[in-house]
Amino acid sequence: MKVSVTTLAILVCAIVLISGVSAQDVNKSAGYSVSPAGNLHLPAVMSPMTAGSISQGETDWYSVSVPSGKSSITADLNWGYVPDSLSLSVIAPDGTLGPYYDSSDGVTNGRIFLTFSRTGGIAPGTWRFKVYGVTVLGIQGYNFVTY
Repeated sequence: MKVSVTTLAILVCAIVLISGVSAQDVNKSAGYSVSPAGNLHLPAVMSPMTAGSISQGETDWYSVSVPSGKSSITADLNWGYVPDSLSLSVIAPDGTLGPYYDSSDGVTNGRIFLTFSRTGGIAPGTWRFKVYGVTVLGIQGYNFVTY
């Protein structure tokens, strides 16, 4: 099958545009805006970073207590090995967000780095985070932190 250079260029542009658009998703059910954290500056206070490991089909859970008046929360799941695939689901006190995958933040780099925000503030209470080993060859180490 022959593919012209123009066709290939259009296909590459479409893939880049689609991943960029899908990275700025809005969860209608709970009214949360989900966006790539990008070059977010780290705050002075954040939860302790957790180092974990996971295999295919395994689930790890984390939780953080969110006080009232907070406008956003950022989750950073970083395993750094693109061939392995992990997912992140967020269970807020008022709804479930996700699952999110490596490309959900607009970049495929072995990291899911997203900020969850909502006009009027995010729900206070316990936020739970589900890390799932979608496709993992052996055991994959990762770091997880929220702030």
